Amino acid sequence: MKEKLSGFWTRCRELASKAGARGIIALCAVVILGGAVALNFILSDGAKDADLPKLAIDLTSDGEAEQTLEAKDVEDYFASITLERRQARDEAIEVLKTVTESTTALADAKTRAGEEISRIAAGMEKEANIEALMQSRGFKQCVAVLSDNACSVIVESDGLLQSEVAQISEIVWEQAGIEPGCLRIIEKNGKD
Repeated sequence: MKEKLSGFWTRCRELASKAGARGIIALCAVVILGGAVALNFILSDGAKDADLPKLAIDLTSDGEAEQTLEAKDVEDYFASITLERRQARDEAIEVLKTVTESTTALADAKTRAGEEISRIAAGMEKEANIEALMQSRGFKQCVAVLSDNACSVIVESDGLLQSEVAQISEIVWEQAGIEPGCLRIIEKNGKD
């Protein structure tokens, strides 16, 4: 067992010396990007779970909204989510830009990093469009989080009507192509 472990570490050192600086940069980019994807998944509460109903709304068993918060707490909550999402994406984009601007990175790594930056930017635009359209339809506070083929929308509400759920579903479909079965709507109550 000790010999196998020693052989493994020897091999790791050989690979690291062959990879050089550009390999290390690419590895760091992958690790940070993985962290950003994980954070996005956490913020979206794993919206891809197969056990989600067609339109999921976070409600407790007695049918009341999950949590009642004071107005200031609700504003802080939405501001915090927006800030965390922006910081995670800014970090991922910064690492990807480092790869694209590196003189030692492989052309393939630069191309993939550029494509990932474009994908992140497109997702940010879709989320901003969803949020703006929801606010134009009377939803005071909302945050949309896209991840792969799923979307979580957190909305300030005292209880959504079926027509409001349909509006949200329509907006998400039109802006991101996300089907209602992959949409999770989370209500945050702003009243005392």
